Amino acid sequence: DMASVLSTHTNKKLKKKLKSQKTIAIIQAIVVVLMIVFLRFSILEKSISFQTFLPLFFAPIFFVMLFKVKKIKKELASRK
Repeated sequence: DMASVLSTHTNKKLKKKLKSQKTIAIIQAIVVVLMIVFLRFSILEKSISFQTFLPLFFAPIFFVMLFKVKKIKKELASRK
């Protein structure tokens, strides 16, 4: 369970982890948006291909990152 793992970390370590998870989530969001933009141009020029489905594979990773950020924030809030 992630909550129990987080409870073993110090506040300093959790804040560092939160910062890195936020950064990764932002980068992931940018990648997914760029994929969608390129996907649109690809579909306009050609038919559906493998690249069409790439955002579907990467979008869930973004949501997992957001979930982790939320869990870390919740753990930090519970300590105050």
